[in-house]
This record gives sequence, structure tokens and C-alpha cells, in this order.
Amino acid sequence: MKGFDAALPQFEAAGAQVVGVSGDAWQALAAWRTQNNIKHLQLSDIRRQMLPAYDAMITDEKNPMFRYPRRAYFIIDRNGVVKFARVMTSSLDLLDPQEILAALKASG
Repeated sequence: MKGFDAALPQFEAAGAQVVGVSGDAWQALAAWRTQNNIKHLQLSDIRRQMLPAYDAMITDEKNPMFRYPRRAYFIIDRNGVVKFARVMTSSLDLLDPQEILAALKASG
């Protein structure tokens, strides 16, 4: 997340806004954002409405969490059209902000 904060000026120069979406409650996100000095917008999808719509949710009856978010990266234009999507297999897999910036410029 801090990598995206460091790249915020580049995203803004490209006309983009960085938004994180989590399955956590907004209160937990606010605390996490403060503790980690996160600058970009964080939204809660505690009701699990957006994450499944973008195939970024795992539903596994064998897992104690049952429905949990997958790490995913999207570029969505002003008209709501998904221009880039990468849903990660493991939550430990991270994309470098420069990869997203390159995809943003390519989608432009």
C-alpha cells in the first residue's frame, strides 16, 4: 500500500485516483490507515457487494472465513468500463505500482 502512496503523484498526473477496497469494516480500515499512514482512499465492502461483482471474492465453505476478498488490481475508466484487471491467486502476491501505471498509460 505504501508503494501506491509513494506513486500517488504519478497516478494523479495520469488523471487517475487510487482507491483500496477491503472486506473489513470501515472502522478497522480507518485504524489501519492511521497506523500505517496510508494516504489513498480506502473503502469498505463489508456487505460483500462490490468484490464478488469483480470476481475478487473467494467463497470456501471449508475455510473459517467462508467469504473473503482476493487481492486484485483494476483500472476502471470514468464510464465504469474495466480497462485492466489482475486478480491474484495468493494474497501475498503484489503488483508493483509501476506495473499498474504502465497498464494505465497503455489503456489510455
